[in-house]
Amino acid sequence: MWKHPDAVTRGIKSHAVKIAACSKYSRAVNKQINLERSAEELLADTASVPIMKADRITDIPVYDLCLIRQLWEGRVKKYRQRQKKEEERISKSALAKVDQQWQYRIACRKLKSAEVTALQCYLERSTLGQIHIQPTENTDNDADNKKFIFELNGKKWMKLPEDLQYMTYLKEWHIHGTRIPEIPTYIEAFVDLQVLDVPKNGLTKLPREIGKLINLRELRVNYNKLLTIPPELGGCENLERLEMTANRNLAELPFELSNLKKLKHLDIAENQFASIPVCVLRMESLKCLDISNNRLKDLPEDIDRLEALETLFLHKNKVRHVPMTVTNLMHLKMLVISADELYSIPSQLIDSPNIKLIRLYDNPINPENEDMSMDSEAQEGRDKEFMKTYIQTLQDRDAQPLYTTKVSLSCLL
Repeated sequence: MWKHPDAVTRGIKSHAVKIAACSKYSRAVNKQINLERSAEELLADTASVPIMKADRITDIPVYDLCLIRQLWEGRVKKYRQRQKKEEERISKSALAKVDQQWQYRIACRKLKSAEVTALQCYLERSTLGQIHIQPTENTDNDADNKKFIFELNGKKWMKLPEDLQYMTYLKEWHIHGTRIPEIPTYIEAFVDLQVLDVPKNGLTKLPREIGKLINLRELRVNYNKLLTIPPELGGCENLERLEMTANRNLAELPFELSNLKKLKHLDIAENQFASIPVCVLRMESLKCLDISNNRLKDLPEDIDRLEALETLFLHKNKVRHVPMTVTNLMHLKMLVISADELYSIPSQLIDSPNIKLIRLYDNPINPENEDMSMDSEAQEGRDKEFMKTYIQTLQDRDAQPLYTTKVSLSCLL
């Protein structure tokens, strides 16, 4: 077939253009493939991980992950350095100690005084004890007051420290549970002494010099072995509280104690009194008298001399008759008495709405089993705790029970 030369020329040019375009496209594809191969080899060398080839070729930008990781690691390192410097600055600052002190003050304000003392003893063995801070705002006064208080506890003490005789500025003595047999005579030099608390020490006598303590307000000699009380004790004219519980063989009080015109509380329970001492009936300000667990059988007719008396404990005695003069005690609010052998009591005491009459019926433990029961001191302590709790339950009552039976239980295992 014959074709025109121009047509042939145009066809040749068209084929040449197509060939050139294919060649250009082929070079571009080869270049892209080479770039991808180079990127894959670079990633394989740096990250040491195999790279899966894509099924199809796409234009995805590729970055160096090591550079990104180094960048973030540098930032983290700088942040940690700044944080460490800030912690060092705070630790060197006084703010931490101030905050610690205030937290300690707040905690101590929520505690009782005994708990604060225990906490202080514990903190002395810790780092917090090195701060030397006071538990509450009133600690300055407490610390000052503590300088005037002498305390001694434990069976290991058989005599008082020798330096005590020079501490005449003391206002309180608290000596509990030691084996000290007597109070030294130099106590007369402690003219500012206000509280003498010496229970459970095995004391056999009190020194006569005790009568020179004109500022003494409280004397507690419970659970000792006193046989007599010195008449000179009547010289303590400001005495307000006197406790001589459980001295066992104590059966008399000197008449000179009638000079204790300011005495308000007298506890002579658990002794050997066969009657209320005459000196007691002369104590005009007496409000509470505990003469329970003695050997009383009758009450004196002139008991109404105790015009200020509010509470009278007579239980664990063998009182058979309560005199009518008891009804003359205008301030009497509570009378506790054992009714096992009681056969006569004024009806005014029973009917009076202002007097809480508590009649206890005891059933003592069989003497044959007495050795299996607790020791007498612990038993008497429980009896006192029982009476205290029982009386507290009656405080809010409008009417009192006609009688109360106290039951003692024992168990043999």
